[in-house]
Amino acid sequence: MNDRYEHLLRKSRDAKRGGHEAWSVQSTGEKVAVALVLNRADWLSTIQYTVADAIERSGIEWVAIIPQVARQLAEEE
Repeated sequence: MNDRYEHLLRKSRDAKRGGHEAWSVQSTGEKVAVALVLNRADWLSTIQYTVADAIERSGIEWVAIIPQVARQLAEEE
């Protein structure tokens, strides 16, 4: 695991536990990646992003780890 993975996992856990309120205090880049991890297109729309916009904003390095983070969160349930 690398620093990016750990960072995204931590931010995603925060938003999963704290909901929209916890998500809303994150940076825009974090919000976009976390919304993708949590499959929350509704959250993306509140910041006027589509899924395609979110993928582009996140970049290839972050998009590559999103499925892994999502799987880990699902396993923690």
